[in-house]
Amino acid sequence: MAAVANISSVVKATISVRRSHTKPNAALQASQRSSAAQRSRCMATAAGVPMSEAASPTLEWPPASNDPPVLPFRVGLGFDLHRLEEGDYKLIIGGVEIPHSRGCVAHSDGDVLLHTVTDAILGALCMPDIGQQFPDTDPKWKGAASDVFVRESVRLMEDRGYQLGNLDATIIAQKPKLSPFKEQIRNNLANLLGAHPSVINLKAKTHEGVDSLGENRSIACHAVVMLMRDPARPNTVFANGHSTAASA
Repeated sequence: MAAVANISSVVKATISVRRSHTKPNAALQASQRSSAAQRSRCMATAAGVPMSEAASPTLEWPPASNDPPVLPFRVGLGFDLHRLEEGDYKLIIGGVEIPHSRGCVAHSDGDVLLHTVTDAILGALCMPDIGQQFPDTDPKWKGAASDVFVRESVRLMEDRGYQLGNLDATIIAQKPKLSPFKEQIRNNLANLLGAHPSVINLKAKTHEGVDSLGENRSIACHAVVMLMRDPARPNTVFANGHSTAASA
């Protein structure tokens, strides 16, 4: 009987401990609510919403309207790869001519960095990629310089009420060394994007001799952009790839 009593005591103690561990922590819950409110205020501020209106965010699901949401931030990823070959071709990166013995296969291949940045912006806007948005079957785009696509993607971005938050790009090339040209490329990008150079980051890496990149038969680029709602512009909504003015 004593053994049974001892086992009963142990079971009761274990249950008590488990209950105390699973009991909601009021301080933790309050901290979590405070953090969520702070995040909502930050996002609202970026979207141009007064702090007083953002103090008590209300989330509705399902949404009351079928209209696409007006997001305070949008993120896009771009990637492109161009082949290289011997010949009298210019190697243009970010609008800057890079002295090199190997260049793009054809001038129509264009600028790998500018193509990648264009794709990243289009991706953030949830629009088709550069090949679909600016098809070379259209006389308007056929043979156009790469900076034309960047400027057009910026126009689309601004039409939808966004501005560039920041850009982070990585160029992968075994040769040549791009360090001497990075600042010039960054400044040129800032000019094309209508942004301050401080929000543009440019990195260059080799491919350690691996595959076509490492064997200097190609050059590639990755880019990530963050777009932010521009408080100076009216809110817009997206529908079928187009935007229309929405009430603020």
